[in-house]
Amino acid sequence: MESMQTESSPETQQLQFEQGVAISLHLWLSLTVAVQSNLGGPDSGDKRDWFAGAIVDMFPSFVDLAKPRAPSQKPPPQEPDSEDVEATLLQVMWDEFETNVDDDSEVEVADRIMKVRAQCAAGNYEFVEDLRRRWLATKGKTIKVQEVDGGDQETDWESEDDDEEGEDEEDVEMGEAPALVAVPKERPPPEVDEDGFTKVTRKKR
Repeated sequence: MESMQTESSPETQQLQFEQGVAISLHLWLSLTVAVQSNLGGPDSGDKRDWFAGAIVDMFPSFVDLAKPRAPSQKPPPQEPDSEDVEATLLQVMWDEFETNVDDDSEVEVADRIMKVRAQCAAGNYEFVEDLRRRWLATKGKTIKVQEVDGGDQETDWESEDDDEEGEDEEDVEMGEAPALVAVPKERPPPEVDEDGFTKVTRKKR
């Protein structure tokens, strides 16, 4: 496999890190169910984009870290650890999506984000590309939530290729995840297709 270390500028490192975080959240089943069920309200898709930006903002920017610092300047903020990320994932899921994640899936998501961070810091983007391929493999699928005995829920990926009468779902065509560059000041309209992928939206709260 070819190494993805041809570009390792701070800007590229930050861009790849932001995409890795955003894709990691899109691959999180608990969050996907919450967004598709509008548990965060009608703007659940936008909240997921803000969620990704909030996680990114926990880490110092690679661009800022690359800037020379005078001796009088304070050192850059400390990098969060996996437990910090896990706690934030759980808190945002509860505060914004009224979802209590009790399957420990936040541990896997946090570990994935920490691996993205470490590899991007080394100028290696193969893991981000692997995540992107995994996310694109879910294109054309939605998550079917079914209640079972005891009020629990089961989730299954369901292909949208099946011919279902009376459903008019738009199939968004995507070649790859879009570049997460400058975030426009005006917020984009909410996505029609819940599997659509947008730029990380950083919302100051």
